[in-house]
Amino acid sequence: MSVFRTKTVERSIQDTDEPGHRLRRDLSALDLTIFGVGVIIGTGIFVLTGEVAKEKAGPAVALSFVAAGIACALAALCYAEFASTVPVAGSAYTFSFATLGELPAWIIGWDLVLELALAAATVSVGWSGYAKSLLGDLGWDLPSSVAGEHATFNIPAALIVLIVTGVLVLGIKVSSRVNAVIVTIKLAIVLFVIFAGLFFIKSANYHPFVPKSVPTPSVQGSQEPLVQVLFGYTPSTYGWAGIFAGAAIVFFAFIGFDVVATAAEETKKPQRDLPVGIIASLIICTALYVAVSLVVVGMENYRRLSIEAPLADAFKAVGHSGFATIISIGALAGLTTVVLILLLGQSRVFFAMSRDGLLPQWLAEVHPRFGTPARMTVIIGAIVAIIAGFVPLSALADLVNIGTLFAFVVVSIGVVILRRTRPDLPRSFRVPWSPVVPILAVLACIYLMLNLPVETWIRFVVWMLIGFVIYFAYGQRHSRAGEPAVKPTVESR
Repeated sequence: MSVFRTKTVERSIQDTDEPGHRLRRDLSALDLTIFGVGVIIGTGIFVLTGEVAKEKAGPAVALSFVAAGIACALAALCYAEFASTVPVAGSAYTFSFATLGELPAWIIGWDLVLELALAAATVSVGWSGYAKSLLGDLGWDLPSSVAGEHATFNIPAALIVLIVTGVLVLGIKVSSRVNAVIVTIKLAIVLFVIFAGLFFIKSANYHPFVPKSVPTPSVQGSQEPLVQVLFGYTPSTYGWAGIFAGAAIVFFAFIGFDVVATAAEETKKPQRDLPVGIIASLIICTALYVAVSLVVVGMENYRRLSIEAPLADAFKAVGHSGFATIISIGALAGLTTVVLILLLGQSRVFFAMSRDGLLPQWLAEVHPRFGTPARMTVIIGAIVAIIAGFVPLSALADLVNIGTLFAFVVVSIGVVILRRTRPDLPRSFRVPWSPVVPILAVLACIYLMLNLPVETWIRFVVWMLIGFVIYFAYGQRHSRAGEPAVKPTVESR
């Protein structure tokens, strides 16, 4: 059995009608766009703006968002072509199986745990911090032992994971409606920050827009960016190097548009709606990120920005502390939808892997009433809740970035390969100027990966090695890639 055997696109699509493994198609292009906005706007806009402006890019943090947004846009075009051509759950995992083979597909599926499950746990810990702060403002102080980054067991973090897991089990349409309501609240808060903040901007805070580069040779050992180790240049803060270093951090803010592709099997018209949902959500969120970052650094000098809550504290600095409560509510809403959709994406990736036999197939059974992979969803939700409850994950955020960037690289390469191996496939959306755009996507993502610390690369390699062991111990033996396809019955259609 070759570990590089591929699963044809036709077989992948046929499997979506397999009895007991068929998901309900309830989503429209608008639903997908709202899902994308719901998962993208979260930690990045409410937290990372202050950190990157203060420590990396200065007022030019907006350019960091633009740089990260361009890299994501290049990858998004590749995702849009793949998703419309292979409208099957699993996103990058499924795309890799169709182009690179079974082992690369497993590697990507295992890698996506870093993006989706770990990110969901990380964001839920952030949700707990905002909840603790908001309840404190209302006079209900939660002990640090049960809430916040350094809790013994983070009860709010675990609780929010379990709540959204329950919503996901009830059905994709219920999840979509809950997401739409919360996203509306979140967008209202973001627009409030933009328009209210315009009245407190001081032009002096924008000068210099790109602060002079300052060497930071103190970054040594495993904390060094890999690009520093490879090429030996002295790291610096601010300047153009700081802008791109900031882009590697704010990239976390864009994670999620690719999750839209995991809902391919639950989309009414995937060939048309998936590209719209992916690209529209990315454009909307990039515009909002740039606007918010420009307003915040205009309200308060970047050297004095808060890292924990930059938006709320910027309003406190101009004498409007009452707005902080409103912004905290928006942050809670924002982070709730992020956790929900990341868990949605993780469950669909593992659903596809289980259906292919690389994980136990009983996990892929669809609930007869709700039409969701309920077993898989509950198990993932429980694991993420435990991780969020016990582990302070701020130090592991870079793992989320490197996992996502690696998936983007593989998908971009896969588009070029599928164009050559299957030029006959109908493509309702095609990446323009291929293979130039996919190659640029690969180069942009690799550059951002090189800006991540050496310790992140070490953890990433260790995680991949664990994945190899599981694949050869279980996945390769139980793979269904060599089995004949199961024809759908009349009842399953």
